[in-house]
Amino acid sequence: MDSDFGISRELSDLQKQRTLYKPELPPCLQGTAVRVEFGDATTTSDLSGVNMISRLFPHTYGQPLAHFLRPKVLVPDAQIITELPAIRVGLVFCGRQSPGGHNVVWGLHDALKMHNTNSVLLGFMGGSEGLFAQKTLEITDEVLSTYKNQGGYDMLGRTKDQIRTTEQVNAALATCLALKLDGLVIIGGVTSNTDAAQLAETFAEAKCPTKVVGVPVTLNGDLKNQFVETNVGFDTICKVNSQLISNVCTDALSAEKVILGEEVAASKLTLFDITKQICDAVQARAEQDKYHGVILLPEGLIESIPEVYALLQEIHGLHKQGVSIDEISSQLSPWASALFEFLPPFIKRQLLLHPESDDSAQLSQIETEKLLAQLVETEMNKRLKDGTYKGKKFNAICHFFGYQARGSLPSKFDCDYAYAMMTVKRWSRGPGASSIGKPAIHPATVDLKGKAYE
Repeated sequence: MDSDFGISRELSDLQKQRTLYKPELPPCLQGTAVRVEFGDATTTSDLSGVNMISRLFPHTYGQPLAHFLRPKVLVPDAQIITELPAIRVGLVFCGRQSPGGHNVVWGLHDALKMHNTNSVLLGFMGGSEGLFAQKTLEITDEVLSTYKNQGGYDMLGRTKDQIRTTEQVNAALATCLALKLDGLVIIGGVTSNTDAAQLAETFAEAKCPTKVVGVPVTLNGDLKNQFVETNVGFDTICKVNSQLISNVCTDALSAEKVILGEEVAASKLTLFDITKQICDAVQARAEQDKYHGVILLPEGLIESIPEVYALLQEIHGLHKQGVSIDEISSQLSPWASALFEFLPPFIKRQLLLHPESDDSAQLSQIETEKLLAQLVETEMNKRLKDGTYKGKKFNAICHFFGYQARGSLPSKFDCDYAYAMMTVKRWSRGPGASSIGKPAIHPATVDLKGKAYE
């Protein structure tokens, strides 16, 4: 499989056309000269966590905020960087693929070469396992040629990634030292960026000169703050899923169907409440002679249902104790056992799956939409038999939109954002860095419209 990574691939006419698009950079990142001002020390978004975070990250907490400035902005203390030495940077895809990931690689490659043609970018093949095993591919213009503005992570691939255990962290440290890396870029979501933060702290403590950068690339839109307005891929996901949902709505209207689909929302109702709410809506529409509709459910809905969440916590606790899947149901508490036995067999099997590396349930493997479709159908049949509902027989068709958008061609916004994201990273030490180089990049503020925050 390793030989397949980075090879030139056949593209469709649409993909070929998409490779021709050149992402735009904001004015403050254009050219070879970089104007940067270092501001106040960064802190936590929730001030109540300052003491805990500063204790857990004594070497990397409180780095100054870096402001990248437009050429015409007059700031007396601004530093102008025109020359950078040749550096070696490693890059790894972690977490689930998201549109724009390839443009992060492209943007980093171009930024490195623009400042020093002797700089080297190494991609780790096969995700974090490739990082641990030191399996690298040098990223060149030729390698990038058929991956520019394309979806997926197939240029380098990924595995079920985490960099968390002592063995994994030591393997990453050994790789960075062996390859003499000045920087390590980890592309991924919340879990991957959490691992990157911990890795940076560990490297600093070990006096490893490699700087660690986490890049927010994820489907979920949950990596943002006052400086990072969104994450790479979320714009594409919203647009693709909106089109899919629109198509489903048209299909439902055409054939008078109720469709249960997966999308982002929030709910704190019980399973009974949700079922009743859906049934009441179906019945109300039937009274208006409307026998079609679309119901959107978030992938995480199953964890938001209080009684199901508590059941999952018991199951995960038994997993940690080493209880086999066949024995878990017999060791549940009485109330959890009663709920578990109430659920359909297919949901039982899915709830018993081992949790993800961050201890959350395997949400993409739990068919919440099918569970609710079955519960609603049972309730609607009961109402039909009791005479409280006089409409047509309830018939649901389920769709799961967890994967359709992952490999989509990134939107123009995500192409630009991903490309510019790594142009920001200049790998300079800046104020406060020790002689060995602290492995943490200063947080930066850049407006893609070309304005710098002042």
